[in-house]
Amino acid sequence: MNLKAAKVVFGAGLVLILAFNSELLRAQEASATLSGTVTDSSGKVLPNAKASVKNLSTGQSTDAQSDAAGLYTAANLAAGDYEVSVSAEGVGVAVAKVTLAAGGQQSLNLTLTQPQAAPATPPVAPSENLPNAPSAAKTEPSLEDLGFSKSETQSNAAQQALLDKRTRMLKIHQRMGLITTIPLVATVILGPGAGGKSEGTATRDLHVALGSLTGDLYGITAWYAIRAPRIKGTEKRGPIRFHEAMAWIHGPGMILTPILGAMAFEQKNNGEKVHGIASAHGPVAIVTAGAFGAALLSVSVKF
Repeated sequence: MNLKAAKVVFGAGLVLILAFNSELLRAQEASATLSGTVTDSSGKVLPNAKASVKNLSTGQSTDAQSDAAGLYTAANLAAGDYEVSVSAEGVGVAVAKVTLAAGGQQSLNLTLTQPQAAPATPPVAPSENLPNAPSAAKTEPSLEDLGFSKSETQSNAAQQALLDKRTRMLKIHQRMGLITTIPLVATVILGPGAGGKSEGTATRDLHVALGSLTGDLYGITAWYAIRAPRIKGTEKRGPIRFHEAMAWIHGPGMILTPILGAMAFEQKNNGEKVHGIASAHGPVAIVTAGAFGAALLSVSVKF
């Protein structure tokens, strides 16, 4: 197996990576979207109405809010049966069920009606003889009682959609990181054998091919982390800070390691002893792999 064959292996690995990535993107496109207009009993559209779309199979809910035209939208929903509930303060509520198909755009308009009045309660006897009795008019504290304005307690559909997108991209980032670990570990294991004296050994060529595959997978992994939307005002926990700190080590290392490896590969194939800056290929690769493993563990193991 020569360098040309190693390039063929690298090309085949890249095709597999692109195919896997396209499958992930198609999976995201298969999600369904539910939208509709919220009106009152007279047909007037209702802005700022709160909508909750609940998956009856998983119990997971997606919140939305109608815009100035009374239109609400809930995107990125899995196919299945849902219960949709919409409410507006002082107007009423509406509840309906709908079935969503994968990749479809379903429309569901809702008209709010006043809920039926609760049956009258019998009069409460005066509490004059019970000085320690709580007042019957006292209710549980609301968010407004705690100092929050109504605008602060209403869900922000745009912000929620941004958060959902970040969550999806970081999940793919995590999965790709785990996949990258496989060729990375194999490359490190084959490292000592690739430094043998014999020229053009199969171990050395396989080491180069696996290293190239590792670099490609790492690039895709890093892309999902870099392109994930940033949410202002969110506080990063200790493990996340450590994870990002390790990225400043394994990121440059993933760039420098293949460059030094290519120099060492050429020197060995020319019958030379690895010398100069190329001799740092092994130590840099070990540090890079260690930082990558530490970053992976920091977000996979609670501590």
